[in-house]
Amino acid sequence: MTSSIEHLSGLGGVRIAHVTTIAESLKMLLLNQLRALQSHGLDVTGISGQGEGGAELEAAGIRHMLVPFRRATNLTPLADARVTLHLANLFRRERFTIVHTHTAKPDLYAAIAARLAGVPIVVSTLHGFYFHDLMPKRTRAMYIRLARIGMRFCDIVLSQNEEDVATAMRESICPPSKIEVLGNGIDVVRFDRTRVSAASLAKLRHELGIADDAPVIGYVGRLVAEKGVLELLEAARAIRERHPRARLLLIGMIDEAKQDAIRPETAARYGVADTCVFAGHRDDMPELYALMDVCVLASHREGFPRTLMEASAMSIPTVATSIRGCRSCIEHGRNGLLVPLRDVGALAGAISSLLDDRARCEAMAAEGRKIALARFDERNVFEKVLATYERLLARST
Repeated sequence: MTSSIEHLSGLGGVRIAHVTTIAESLKMLLLNQLRALQSHGLDVTGISGQGEGGAELEAAGIRHMLVPFRRATNLTPLADARVTLHLANLFRRERFTIVHTHTAKPDLYAAIAARLAGVPIVVSTLHGFYFHDLMPKRTRAMYIRLARIGMRFCDIVLSQNEEDVATAMRESICPPSKIEVLGNGIDVVRFDRTRVSAASLAKLRHELGIADDAPVIGYVGRLVAEKGVLELLEAARAIRERHPRARLLLIGMIDEAKQDAIRPETAARYGVADTCVFAGHRDDMPELYALMDVCVLASHREGFPRTLMEASAMSIPTVATSIRGCRSCIEHGRNGLLVPLRDVGALAGAISSLLDDRARCEAMAAEGRKIALARFDERNVFEKVLATYERLLARST
């Protein structure tokens, strides 16, 4: 990494823009990466639509610029055309050397805008394809075509998981020379159970109204049906029969922009309101993970989920659906269990089996920490991004 850093740091004119749909993505997914790039002398800007997170970038000394992205993942042709022209004008005015896109809409519209503006280098980080096998065939085919268009405008696509590389080849989305595995990572120093005190956990249990002897099943993520929250609520009914004192701790914002948003009243409809604790968006995540006996992600689609990486780093056994992305994080039987998609019985059974077997949980917890240290350290991702920039800059000169 040293040679990459030295090379890039000497290029004072290198200006990099990272583009996401919403500001929360810049904060939650990219802030540490942007700090790392900035610490090596690169001029870094975060560009996004509305949302919380821009203030944190500015506080870190990273410029944040707003553009009129719409959060909805469905196509809005007139609005999307306007934001593409807006981005093209912005990129042309700011004279960025590299535009680096993240998530579905920027991967298409920001990539096109960058080429219209004459940006020398366009990079995409693939956080997981939007299309999946549960979609209607025509809808899936449409999103595959859009992915092909977006990637046509990129110099390189950095995929967070290996399965998406295979999917790109299988669906002829881009040539093998244009896509490579980046991986994903977290701050394994921050997410370390040994840094959390017993006193802070006792205080947190009291704050959340969770009894000292209550097993905690944790979920972290957006509260939408696509994340498998409805299956988790249904599974909670079955789990309660075997573990009546168990509590389901749901951490994340209610995604009001989504039609499938999950709210506390949803838990009431499933008859598990007394079992659920809705904690909302939180910044004290290491402490919250440390409360958990099991962390669950029953999602329908993922790129490379941070939740599962963070749980493993915090020595928490995990249960997740056997889909791409989740399979990149969990080795079945080692640091967690994989269950079939939308199989509520299997989900409830896997969670209950871990709550029943303390020794197995402890073994998985230890293995999870080992896996996180070996494979999920975000500094390895930062090194690969820097090396990619160096290679593309050398090619363009």
